[in-house]
Amino acid sequence: MKKNFLVKGLILVLLFSACQKNLQNTTEDQTTAPLTAATDHGHLKQTNTFSSEVAIKWMNLQIRLMAATTGVANVAFVRHYAYSGIALYEAVVPGMRAYQSLTGQLTAMPNMPKTVAGQAYHWAATANAALAAVNRYLFPAATAVNKSAIDSLEAALNNEYSATTNASIIDRSAAFGKDVAKKIIDWAEADGYLHANDPYTPPAGAGFWVPPTVPLPVTSTPYWGNLRLLVAGSNNNAQPGPPTAYSDNPASDFYKMVKQVYDVSQTLTPAQTAMALYWRDVPGVTTPGHYVSIIKQVLENSHATLDKAALAYALGGITVYDASVSCWKAKYQYNLVRPITYIRTVLGQSAWTPLLATPAHPEYPSAHAVVSAANAEALTTVFGDNYNFTDHTYDYLGMAPRMYPSFRAIGEEAGASRLYAGIHYQPSIDVGLKQGRTVAQNVKTKLKFLKE
Repeated sequence: MKKNFLVKGLILVLLFSACQKNLQNTTEDQTTAPLTAATDHGHLKQTNTFSSEVAIKWMNLQIRLMAATTGVANVAFVRHYAYSGIALYEAVVPGMRAYQSLTGQLTAMPNMPKTVAGQAYHWAATANAALAAVNRYLFPAATAVNKSAIDSLEAALNNEYSATTNASIIDRSAAFGKDVAKKIIDWAEADGYLHANDPYTPPAGAGFWVPPTVPLPVTSTPYWGNLRLLVAGSNNNAQPGPPTAYSDNPASDFYKMVKQVYDVSQTLTPAQTAMALYWRDVPGVTTPGHYVSIIKQVLENSHATLDKAALAYALGGITVYDASVSCWKAKYQYNLVRPITYIRTVLGQSAWTPLLATPAHPEYPSAHAVVSAANAEALTTVFGDNYNFTDHTYDYLGMAPRMYPSFRAIGEEAGASRLYAGIHYQPSIDVGLKQGRTVAQNVKTKLKFLKE
């Protein structure tokens, strides 16, 4: 009896060991095994087994498309950054076991398509299809050459994946990516951007912003602050209070604040000039394009996987988008006069010209400070603090690359550059940095990428 019991016990142990071995083999297959026609079922590979190559290539093209687009306000490109990142993330998150869709978290975001249970997906192919569709939507006025570039990149990557993977998997994956993009595009179209440039008459009088008048009066995106926030409440405690009280009295704080801009402009060092020109961004790759360029370089340098690319692109875009809405709401609430107007009329320097052209929207707060600080916080969340980085975005213009000890240092420099550019007061920069960080912290607190 005792002998039979021992034999049965040994059999159970062997069976349990065999089951454990099979489970381990299955898990290994799901993360590392190549997809073949014989394994056309199950999510055999996770998103983190793919490189970020597909994201990097689409980022490269998007930067090029932003740079080539004319007649669009610089701030408008935050939509391209945000919706591309969200589309990428939603296209590949089913292959990220610990992560969840942002449906139910982003404002009015619809339910996303579902993958077919028991069927394999090639996550780079889903990403490729989603990013191609979203970029076609975001760049409707692209030249024929650039529209062809979108088609060519999508086809080239699709052919690359098809050469190593079963055709049915690629077809299924591409269809899923397109379905995700369609949902994102329909949702994006209702965010209010179509009314961002509705007619607007700014208040007139001492201390108020005076729109540029050459060749015609220009007011840039006066209703951008009314766009739908991606994360409800992301601007909580972020909106700045009133700026320094206006005065033309030489003893006033306002006069001294403007005088600082003028004085700095008369003693610019080569280093300060180089900083201001580096963060000009327009013409260039646009400011959101500069942020996308930075993410792309970090992904390349760190050899990041596709899941990390999706997380960085999505969080960065969402944060910058909401920061821009928060910033523009304040700009057109206060309509503060720009340095060029005060310096020429009150300081009496009628021939004074800033290093960079003054943008066609009110001064307070500094948009570069707000959105750059927000982007820096998002990248710090994904890649960590004290991340040493050398930015090569403007190598193509012959500018020397710039080195930073952290992403936060990038945001602070972008803000500081606007004083040297002659287009912002120092308090507007300081307030903007705080505003951007607050929006970023709110987004980080409210948005849950990981499953509970």
